[in-house]
Formats: sequence, C-alpha cells, structure tokens
Amino acid sequence: MGTISLPVWFVVVIAVLAAIGLTDRLLMPGVRWFFRRRANRAIELLNERLSLKIQPFKLTRRQALIDALMFDPEVIRAVEEEARESGSPRQVVMEKARTYANEVVPAFSHYTYFRIGTRLARKLSRMLYRVRLGNSNDKALAEIDPNSTVVFVMNHRSNMDYVLVTYMAASSSALSYAVGEWARVWALQSLIRAMGAYFVRRYSTGNALYRKVLARYVHMSTMAGVTQAVFPEGGLSKDGKLRPPKFGLLSYMVGGFDPKGGRDVVFVPVGINYDRVLEDRVLTSSAAAGEGERPRFRFNPGVLMGFLGRSVMQTFRGRWFRYGYACVSFGKPISMRRYLEENELDFRSLPDGKLHGEMERLGLMLMDEVGRSVPALPTSLVATVLLEDESRPLSLFNIKTGVFNLINELQKAGVHVHVPRNDHDYLVEVGLRMLILRHLVLVAGDSYRISPNERDLVAYYANAIAHQVGRGAGEGKSAGSAAGKPDEADLPPEPVAQSK
Repeated sequence: MGTISLPVWFVVVIAVLAAIGLTDRLLMPGVRWFFRRRANRAIELLNERLSLKIQPFKLTRRQALIDALMFDPEVIRAVEEEARESGSPRQVVMEKARTYANEVVPAFSHYTYFRIGTRLARKLSRMLYRVRLGNSNDKALAEIDPNSTVVFVMNHRSNMDYVLVTYMAASSSALSYAVGEWARVWALQSLIRAMGAYFVRRYSTGNALYRKVLARYVHMSTMAGVTQAVFPEGGLSKDGKLRPPKFGLLSYMVGGFDPKGGRDVVFVPVGINYDRVLEDRVLTSSAAAGEGERPRFRFNPGVLMGFLGRSVMQTFRGRWFRYGYACVSFGKPISMRRYLEENELDFRSLPDGKLHGEMERLGLMLMDEVGRSVPALPTSLVATVLLEDESRPLSLFNIKTGVFNLINELQKAGVHVHVPRNDHDYLVEVGLRMLILRHLVLVAGDSYRISPNERDLVAYYANAIAHQVGRGAGEGKSAGSAAGKPDEADLPPEPVAQSK
C-alpha cells in the first residue's frame, strides 16, 4: 500500500470539523435541553407572581412566528394581489412580504425583559423623576378574566412613556409595544425586539402588503392573549394637548373579534403626566412647522451625548436634580365583549364603511377615558393658572388661590391630583420652582409672569390637563382621585434641574 501524506494544517482542519460535528450531535442536544429546562422553570416562576401571565405565543421561536405569518391565508392573498397589480413574480413579492415580517415580528426574551429591561427602566425612571402611582384601580384590574387579552391604552407625551410604564407594570406583566421607526438604530433595535416590541412604519398608508402583514401579526398576537400597550395618538403631542386617535392598530386588534369566542379583549386606559418632558422644546418647536408637514424626530447621538455630558457635569458640581414628578394613573377597564353586547354590534358582520365608523366611535371613547385618567401635577396646575390671566403679573397669593380653586374643580370631576406631602402650599412651590429655574416664568418681587419668549412652553404644560378643566362636578369621583392621601415616599425639598 502506498502512503498518503497530508499537510498538518489540513489534518488540523479535519479534526476541528470532526470535533464540531461530534459536539453538535452528541453534546449540544443535552446542553440545549438543560438550558431550555431552566428557562421554562424561570418562566413558570415568573407567571406565578405576574397577574397577567406570559402567553405561549410570546415565547414561540421568532422564525416559527414569521413562518406562521407568511402562510396566513390573508397574507398569501395580499401577496397574490400585489404580484398581479405590479406584474412582479410571485416569489419576488413573497420575499418582500418576508422582509416586512422580519421587520415586524419581535424576538421576546424573558431574561432581557425582566433582568435587564425592567431594572434599567426602574433606575432610569427614578433617576430622572419622583415616580408616583395615581389611581391604581386595583380592584377593577383584579376582576379582569385571566384568559382575556389586556391592552393598555395610553396618552403619548414623551419617549420616556415606554420606560416609565414598563417600570410601573413590571409586577403585572410583560408588555408588547408598537414602536415607531425612530428606534430602528443599530444595537437599540435588537434590544427593543428582545423586549417584545414590534416596529411600525408610521407613513405606510399606500403600502397595502406591509399593512396586511402588520395587521395579521397584531391580530394573531391579540387573539393569542399577548398583553399589549398602545398609543392611539400615533405620535408625541407637540402642543401638550391630547391628539385625535388613529384607528389602525385598534382595527387590527378587534376587527375580527368574536364576542362569543373564548377570549375577551379588555382595554385599560392609562394616563401619564410629567412635571418636565425631556423633549418639550423639540416638540413645541416642531409645532410651528407648516400644515401637513411631517415632524422629523431623528435620533441624534451628538444631542444625546451632549445631554449626558451636561448631566454628568451637573452631578459632579452637586447641581443636578430630578425633573419633578412623573405620575401614571389607571382608569376603568373596558371589556370588548361587554361593549359589543351593550351596543348590539358584531364587527364581523359590518360592511367596511359601517365598520370604520364604529372603530372611530370606539377609538374616541377609549381616548376620552384615557383623558380622564391623566393625573394633574404641580407644573400643569401652576401653568394653567398663570395662563388664565397672563396679561398681568400675579402675586403668590393670586397663584395659590387659583391653584386651590382649580384643584377643587378637578377633584369634583374625578381627576387624580397629585399633592406632594398632602401640602397644597408645597404643591404651588414645586410647580413655580420648576418654571422659574427653567426661565419660563419671571419673578419681580412678589409678582410672577410668563416669560414672553416661553409662552408656548408654558402652554404645553397647561395643555396636559386642559381637556379636564371645566368638565364639571356631575361626572362623579373616581376611587383614586382623592388628593388628600399622604405621600410618605416624598423627599424633602430639593431644587430641580437648572438647565433649560
């Protein structure tokens, strides 16, 4: 027999490949089983303490969800229609639909959400704000059928909303958000997908195929019981007022809802308010854009690094403090099944025109409930009083009188008013301090007036509760609206951030 000589490098490569093959076939199945078992056990422990359980759909492998979406009959029909109208080969259109599915479908990781995401959310929220819970509505939330799909419907004041609500709801459930394209930046989008969020193209009305893929994913996740959080306004408020709701995601969730099916859909209104919104100047500046122009909120690393740098310098100098209060308040849950029964409706049998009208009616009703849930905070209260008589300077006595009267009016209307330390005088002090240190209000002796160059920004904070002013006392008082409850967690007086 002859001898075959092989180079040493070739033998090494063959040996490495053989070792990899043996590891994959013999060792990896056992390793995967071990970690899968630990992961399943961790999820079981999580579900024991969560009031809204993590559904199997949320834990399904991402590729399996994408495949299920691609073989959905409605998506297939949309692909065939797109191919017929555009003249493109069916396979090309199918790949386009798969691209959309890859963009939409999240990759939820319970470890990322609860060990990283919620901890970061808690630290960031408490670092920036004094976080408070307004009306918790615990009794009503506890009465929700555990088999229901719960959808938290919220107003949208800041990109901090995602962080704040994730922190506040961490003990109840893992939320799935619809996130705009602003978050599709390198590294950040992977973290957001791992948190269970899905991306939505804001301006995609003319792309029927994309809208169908998005609609089917939202419908599938809703029918599977995934707890979700949505912002009906579709974007941040630029003037502080509640924006008219959009009905796209809402129609995807309940357009084919079966009132006699096994799973109800329950909407929980959530109101959010801040003493200071991080993006307030950007938002009020964009409000001056021409009618019909799209606001451009682009992620700018330079702006972010500048903000962080100034914050670090203020921290070293002992001049950085939190941005006042941030408060989340929960409204009365609304059962979709009960809503349809009371109105004798079945969305599945309605023609398109009638269905659109009913979706609009439902969306406006939900947005009204969200508006009722928005808590009143010191900055909004003081800003409202200053704007009511902005033609002349107001004394501290005038401001206090106006704020006290406004609090009484809001409480009679069932609005949650956060009164720090149960001290109305301190509430006025906190609100004025925030406005003065940001140079939004000018002081001359014992008189206060709005800075002429900052009226829009003061109005932005007053508009947060403008929809609640004048509601009247005939609507009853909610369980959590009492402002006289002592706030033991409040800290001693401290100045707020001194940057504009």
